[in-house]
Amino acid sequence: MKKIFIFLAVLVILSLIGFGFIAYKVLYHPNVNTGEEKSTYIHIPTNSTYDDVKNILYDKNLIISTRTFEWLAERKNYRNHVNPGRYYLTSDMGNNELINLLRSGQQKPVRLTFSNISSKKEFATTVAQFIEADSSSIISKLNDPEFMLSYGFKPNQAKLMFIPNTYEFYWNTSAKEFFDRMYSEYRQFWNESRKQKAADLNMTPEEVGILASIVQLETNKRDEISKIAGVYINRLNRNMPLQADPTVIFALGDFSINRVLNRHLKVDSPYNTYKHRGLPPGPISMPEPVTINRVLNYEKHDYLYFSAKEDFSGYHNFAETYSQHIANARRYRQALNERQIMN
Repeated sequence: MKKIFIFLAVLVILSLIGFGFIAYKVLYHPNVNTGEEKSTYIHIPTNSTYDDVKNILYDKNLIISTRTFEWLAERKNYRNHVNPGRYYLTSDMGNNELINLLRSGQQKPVRLTFSNISSKKEFATTVAQFIEADSSSIISKLNDPEFMLSYGFKPNQAKLMFIPNTYEFYWNTSAKEFFDRMYSEYRQFWNESRKQKAADLNMTPEEVGILASIVQLETNKRDEISKIAGVYINRLNRNMPLQADPTVIFALGDFSINRVLNRHLKVDSPYNTYKHRGLPPGPISMPEPVTINRVLNYEKHDYLYFSAKEDFSGYHNFAETYSQHIANARRYRQALNERQIMN
């Protein structure tokens, strides 16, 4: 009897060891194949099913043992707890950790950055690279008058709602959720202090944004922004046409133009500030926060004109009178001709 008892005890112990080994392998043994990179991301679209998730994992050969993964997934009822999103997988993950992650919905956010974008198409394409919403759904909403009016914007001013910066989003963000978030960021940016500064200029936040969109394309030198803004505000206050070359390029839709010529100035468009006084009807770029802030805090001076410096440094010569401006412009044109920059 003693020998039988010992035999049974050993058998039980061996069975427990064997069961423990199997349980460890099913639960904790690494079962994710990420290749040489040691980690990867998967994207589970909205409304995905358990079978969809399996296809995503299997098509990428991410699961080493599909049998143990499916066995545990069924036991943990993952079928009824599928959450969309962007998930970070590492090669040391076992089934238990992986399934718990996918069940939890604890996804890694994406960092979306945009700046200095001129067209809606470019903007939509940029955003769609980071979130689940596709570019067509974003453009559709940008061009929907009723939808944009719900945020207080006309379609041709829609770009003003998006303050260039870096933002964190969850990948499974819809177009509507993206717009809601951007409108919230817009309202935070346009606080009472900035709105008061705009009012002091006799301008609305939208008008400041439109002016900033022009100033931004006039210079890439941040220490010049306030001075150029001052020129345009002086012209607006005197009811002079802005005569901003970037607005002509925008009206033509040809962003390859390096030199605005007289023939370009004939374009019939409300965005042609050589033909029409005041601000154009909408922004020609997405002005960055620094540009908007420097327009609000523009440099006060008597300059009415500016022309690119002939040394191609990116800076400008400023002038109070037209004759001074003509002299500055002549030197720049001569420099362009010498370098054979014709368009």
